[in-house]
Amino acid sequence: MTDPLSRPSDARQATSLPNDLNARELARWTWRQLTSMRTALVLLLLLALAAIPGSVFPQEDIDSLAVSQWRDNHPRLAPIWDRLDLFAVYGSPWFGAIYILLMISLVGCIIPRLFVYARALRAKPPRAPRHLSRLPESTSYTTDEDPDVVLARAASVVRDRRFRVEWTEGSDAVAAERGHLREAGNLVFHLAVIVVLVGVAIGSLFGYKGGVIMFNGEDYGFSNNLTQYDDFAPGSLFDPAVMEPFSFSITDFDVEWIPDGPRAGMARKFVAHLDYETEPGAETEEYDLRVNHPLSIGGTDVFLIGHGYAPVITVRDGEGNIAQSGPTVFLPTNAQTFESFGVVKAADAQPEQIGLEGSFYPTFSMGTDADGNLTMPGSAWGDALDPLVSLQVYTGDVGLDDGTSASVYVLDKTKATQLLKDDGQPFRMDLRPGDTVTLPDGLGSVTFEGLERWNKIQISRSPGKFIALGGVVAALLGLLASLFIRPRRLWVRARRQDDGSTLVEVARLDRSSGGDPETGRDELADIVAALRKDKS
Repeated sequence: MTDPLSRPSDARQATSLPNDLNARELARWTWRQLTSMRTALVLLLLLALAAIPGSVFPQEDIDSLAVSQWRDNHPRLAPIWDRLDLFAVYGSPWFGAIYILLMISLVGCIIPRLFVYARALRAKPPRAPRHLSRLPESTSYTTDEDPDVVLARAASVVRDRRFRVEWTEGSDAVAAERGHLREAGNLVFHLAVIVVLVGVAIGSLFGYKGGVIMFNGEDYGFSNNLTQYDDFAPGSLFDPAVMEPFSFSITDFDVEWIPDGPRAGMARKFVAHLDYETEPGAETEEYDLRVNHPLSIGGTDVFLIGHGYAPVITVRDGEGNIAQSGPTVFLPTNAQTFESFGVVKAADAQPEQIGLEGSFYPTFSMGTDADGNLTMPGSAWGDALDPLVSLQVYTGDVGLDDGTSASVYVLDKTKATQLLKDDGQPFRMDLRPGDTVTLPDGLGSVTFEGLERWNKIQISRSPGKFIALGGVVAALLGLLASLFIRPRRLWVRARRQDDGSTLVEVARLDRSSGGDPETGRDELADIVAALRKDKS
């Protein structure tokens, strides 16, 4: 039996709880929750929070060198970070799930609002309230004109002010409304968010991003094919056939150094001078590649994102044969002085493999403490004014015999033996360009031949970037419209009084919460002044 004191609404509320719903009702309830504006805002916040690790931790598809360094510096955390996909945040399943849910939520939220807005556009302005004088912005005056004449003039005046007007002869009031574009701005903004998400998704699915480290000179040219990349991150629907067949080489590299101040010795700007061909056999063209000034070839952009030094080191083994020779990339550990760290691996050295590990100082200097005592070595300047490479030596298995892939920037010393002096101290070589050091025990020699520069080049293709850009522009326009357009309503009523005069009442209602009362009163006064001026 039903409780006589219960209300019908109580029963409806009880049956609206998810625990009491059947499968169909539960699915409908879930859809309503997912497509609510509150859920869309929560998902947008989650997407922003999920993107934070992509800014904090280096990403494989952006800078694999930084990822390698992070793994080397944090060997215990690296496996955990790999499981959480923190080195590839934007391609991780959990980031994609948030992304897709946000898309569904926005689409499901906006489509009903579009129908509501379409009906509102066709709707007539609401009829005038019975008591206009009770509205916060209202005024009145009397005139001897006929009410229909006053109302016809009022309709013309407010129509000239771009109000939508509803008035027919015989009615006692003019109803007008303006500011529907405010809601249009809201809708445009939310639709633009979807467009941006779609553009980013297209770029992620069909585009690619890769990196390559290049040295100066025509001998180190690059051709745009998969075998030339040091690291390559394609989209899940990437087709290699879309890769433009261009090629380029770095002919020269210029750096401008800051001469004084707290950042003295730091690189202020740098330029890589390129010779490139858009396709095999095409005319060679030149381009000065700068940071944030990419070279665009077709739908592909070529970026300059980093640079550093590559000491040219030759390792001869105990039999006098060259076991390793050429420029070796040293990674900067100090962005201001370009003090760098690197390793050299001579896998073919006889009788034992040789591994070198150490630092490169572009302008070598020994620091001093307050008492004038020498401290740790360092670099006083980023420019190579007095280059010196300081290396320690390891022999034996340096991690190249087990067949597993290993970072070229890491020396595996677990099975290697460090070369020591007679006093038990590590054997260290300090070499300037042209210097040669003979290794003890007939292991061979190491020569610092010279110095080259390397440049980190990023090549990317984002087919949806212009879609995303258009969405950003549309979102900005929609946001401006929603912020600065004030929806408001206006009514003018004219009625004949007992003394034969006509009472004209004018009232205005600002429907935006941020409306300025002074602005409203000014608009009201202008309309009344226009009505009286037309009379004269």
